Amino acid sequence: MTTRALATIVLATGLLAGCGGSSGAPRRSAAQAAAPRSTPVPPSGAHDPLQIPANVPLKATGPADPARVKVIRAWSAALRDGDVAGASAQWGVPARVQNGSPVLRLSSAAEVRIFNGALTCGSIVTSTGGASGGFTIVRVRLTQRRGADCGSGTGHSARTAILVRGGRIVAWYRLPDAPNAPGLAPPPTGDGDPQDSQTV
Repeated sequence: MTTRALATIVLATGLLAGCGGSSGAPRRSAAQAAAPRSTPVPPSGAHDPLQIPANVPLKATGPADPARVKVIRAWSAALRDGDVAGASAQWGVPARVQNGSPVLRLSSAAEVRIFNGALTCGSIVTSTGGASGGFTIVRVRLTQRRGADCGSGTGHSARTAILVRGGRIVAWYRLPDAPNAPGLAPPPTGDGDPQDSQTV
């Protein structure tokens, strides 16, 4: 994917414009709301582009690696402070991301910066856990981010599966708020009561 294509996704469709959590039913996008009710439903065997990849764990199975958590906390703190360059410096290239969208491949530092800049919420890491494949399951409380507006997402919780290799983030997948929920990437914004659960 080119930097121009990624920017188009971020700016035109707004798929990555936010990162709010939701404890209720997923919100319908504007496109979904405008679609006729008779829109055909894909066959049950069809691949859903919003499906979280099978190799991405949905919940923690043990303690998190402290070195990986350190990288994740540094990224979170930098982004919360509005330091997009500093947050992006915690990432490696290429990287894969999914935030209410199909999985996107970030092939350059510029694309990593676009993705981080599009996350309008800051975050405070509230719990972490280790999972298969070297992933860290992270629960955060969403906050305002300097230079952006988290809006109604402020105070909500969100979960991600983050893969750190060689001291850099190389994969970032937004997870359902409930560890046992189906493995579909939740919408990037939503409504619901803030959740402060320590269970990842």
